[in-house]
Amino acid sequence: MGVITACIISFALIAANRGFVAGFLGVWMRSWGLAYLAVIPAILFIAPRAQALVDRTLHDPPPRP
Repeated sequence: MGVITACIISFALIAANRGFVAGFLGVWMRSWGLAYLAVIPAILFIAPRAQALVDRTLHDPPPRP
């Protein structure tokens, strides 16, 4: 999941900001590596907490008065 997410986002941002210029592949690979390093902690630490919040919000009805 993290590999694919980092790949897509880094590709889109490099293409949008620099275009398909000489050296694109090298810049993209470097960007992909940095993005992957940022995505893995997010997947491991942020995603479970966000999922728990969504689960509580959608599955636990509010208390009735």
